[in-house]
Amino acid sequence: MAGNELVHVVDDDVDVRKSLGFLLATADFAVRLHESATAFLATATDNVDGCIVTDVRMPGIDGIEFLRQLRTRGHRLPVIVMTGHADVALAVQAMKEGAADFIEKPFDDDILIEAIRSALGNRNRVDATHPQSAEIRGRLSTLSERERQVLDGLVSGLPNKTIAYDLGISPRTVEIHRANVMSKMAASSLSHLVRMALIVDPRN
Repeated sequence: MAGNELVHVVDDDVDVRKSLGFLLATADFAVRLHESATAFLATATDNVDGCIVTDVRMPGIDGIEFLRQLRTRGHRLPVIVMTGHADVALAVQAMKEGAADFIEKPFDDDILIEAIRSALGNRNRVDATHPQSAEIRGRLSTLSERERQVLDGLVSGLPNKTIAYDLGISPRTVEIHRANVMSKMAASSLSHLVRMALIVDPRN
């Protein structure tokens, strides 16, 4: 990948913007900082390029509404959404609204950089039939009925405690099933797992 690919950082926290800007600049990205989704949309041209990294929780236009407005206006940049640990449901919603990925805070710098590189590398294949669909379905077929129920709960954005209550099992048992699901699906993260589930069933 060529150096100096453009990354737009959209976050209302000035310290977060500055630290991400510094991190991405040292990773050889060109960086533009935006204090809000409104500020980005106000300056975005029809041929705006690169990738967007945005927080899911922002005053005014939040990350979910930002994704919707980008799509409505025809902007096709990949978007990576940053979320807190308590925001799994929002993160799943972001994926359903077209986010390329979501990353839970706090995160390793390398994870964010790799997610950006992956999103930029895959941006022209967004509308193609996903090449891994058959492989993902094969992995899904190895899940037990209970593991599939836990996966459905995760993809619905439910926390472990809620999944446990709904299934009548303990949160610890949900954690075990969740670990088995991650292993059988060869998922590197919750976002990876959700992305695979949405690839084979976008209506999930």
